[in-house]
Amino acid sequence: MSHDTYELKAEAREQVGKGSARAVRRNGKVPAVIYGDKQPPLAIALTYKDIYYKIHGGGFLTTIATIDVDGKKIQVLPKDFQLDPVKDFPVHVDFLRIGKDTEVNVDVPVHFINEDKSPGIKRGGVLNIVRHEVEFHCPANAIPEFITVDLTGADIGDSIHISAVKLPAGVKPVISDRDFTIATIAGSSAMKPETEATAEVATPEAAPAAEEK
Repeated sequence: MSHDTYELKAEAREQVGKGSARAVRRNGKVPAVIYGDKQPPLAIALTYKDIYYKIHGGGFLTTIATIDVDGKKIQVLPKDFQLDPVKDFPVHVDFLRIGKDTEVNVDVPVHFINEDKSPGIKRGGVLNIVRHEVEFHCPANAIPEFITVDLTGADIGDSIHISAVKLPAGVKPVISDRDFTIATIAGSSAMKPETEATAEVATPEAAPAAEEK
């Protein structure tokens, strides 16, 4: 799991719709819905401060939470949220109920290690990250915090594919029809002057031979 689980207190909402949601926000709370696990959707209201800090604290969509709805505790995974486009505060959250067999699709961050052990980077190459996150299908109670890409031995021109990454049990990439690229080691512009200087040194040596002909 990406972070320690946490608990939020909520109140059940009798009414739903735009008017009800606006009333909830006027009272300093955030409207939300819990759905899934073959149960009817449950409309709730969350404390604004609690949900604001969870959303902006990182790992919100990959961390299982427990919501205490008027004394009834429900295990959930945040699936989506909406922010005010101007003020950046939460205006709605969707939660998925978590059962013992629930599986989900989640975007998991990619971390890179051992850049100092990459011959390509040592020679001035650049790590070109193709995917900062990868979408995986996995058990809801076994979401990885991140996946790790080891750059040991990676040289200029090399590509690192998903097949090179060791994944936890039960975690599978949603893209399954190809061995997609996560990153490459590319030559940098800083390396070009050295190449040009070498060419300039080589030119005078070649000139006498041309004159002899």
